[in-house]
Amino acid sequence: MEYKRLGTSELLVSEICLGTMTYGQQNTIAEAHEQLDYAIAQGINFIDTAEMYPVPPNAATQGRTEQYIGEWLAKPQVKQKRDQLIIATKIIGTGRNYSWLRDDSIAALSRKNILQAVDDSLKRLQTDYIDLYQIHWPDRNVPMFGQVSFEPMQEREMVSIAEQLQTFAELIQSGKIRHLGVSNETAWGICEFSHIAKQLSLPKIVSVQNAYNLLNRTFDSHLAEACYREQVSLLAYSPLAFGHLSGKYVQEATSNTRITLFPNFGQRYSKVNVKAATAEYVAIAQKYDLSPTHLALAFVRSRWFVASTIIGATTMEQLKENIDSAKIQLSAEILTEIDQIHARYFNPAP
Repeated sequence: MEYKRLGTSELLVSEICLGTMTYGQQNTIAEAHEQLDYAIAQGINFIDTAEMYPVPPNAATQGRTEQYIGEWLAKPQVKQKRDQLIIATKIIGTGRNYSWLRDDSIAALSRKNILQAVDDSLKRLQTDYIDLYQIHWPDRNVPMFGQVSFEPMQEREMVSIAEQLQTFAELIQSGKIRHLGVSNETAWGICEFSHIAKQLSLPKIVSVQNAYNLLNRTFDSHLAEACYREQVSLLAYSPLAFGHLSGKYVQEATSNTRITLFPNFGQRYSKVNVKAATAEYVAIAQKYDLSPTHLALAFVRSRWFVASTIIGATTMEQLKENIDSAKIQLSAEILTEIDQIHARYFNPAP
């Protein structure tokens, strides 16, 4: 396992990050702890969660993922290694109708809500500090989760970025969080967060967690430039495109998977050219005697702007295959063939 510096921070994160959004919905606490134990034994030091997990989110299960991780962190053998782990979690943004999570859903990132959210996460995680605290999605009107067009008529009230950063500065000074990141963000947002932080001497974001995979490489242009110039690292989520890039949906739908269990979730991967593009990437993997999963994960890991690739699994078999992808290095020949397919099927699931 290799480790990379996260943005301008001192954090060295494993190139594979353990995603946990199935814990408490598709995975029991025993299964979650088995995954955590195995991942750490393989050299993973980076664990990502969120206050709204598991997904799909609802009032009955909200916070359960953090609770499962917290019970694991509280075990004596893990507690001794807390300073060797990097725990990341997230606060919800506005506009997703999650009023059951917090009373004031109009201004999700108000000072009051941020302070409450951090304290609630710390309690569930049973830890004194959060290494990377992330804004799950912007408080402002932006296209996200498969939307591609900005719509000015959707403008809404928002908490200013300066006010958000001032609250996070308070939390960093108190020791409750160490570093700040964003998620599902745009190039404008990355630059604005960075510039306001510089202007007002407030904490700088060190990472952005956005979707990135063979079917969705929209990050390659404007976002990549913004991250390069502002020294922000990408934490790539959905590197297997909700399992599509494992090849299991190429022939027919597989039962008991996230897509079949929750058909309204991950709709960006139901778009017209997803299946055709996936079939071609699977063919490349077969040509070079690789599993489609290893091809997809190794590709994401090879990108210069990716600090860590966030994997998620519901079974130990899946988890082991995902982590084993860290051993795979793609040749220039394979990368050229990938780019040729990308040119024919340009970002079919943005």
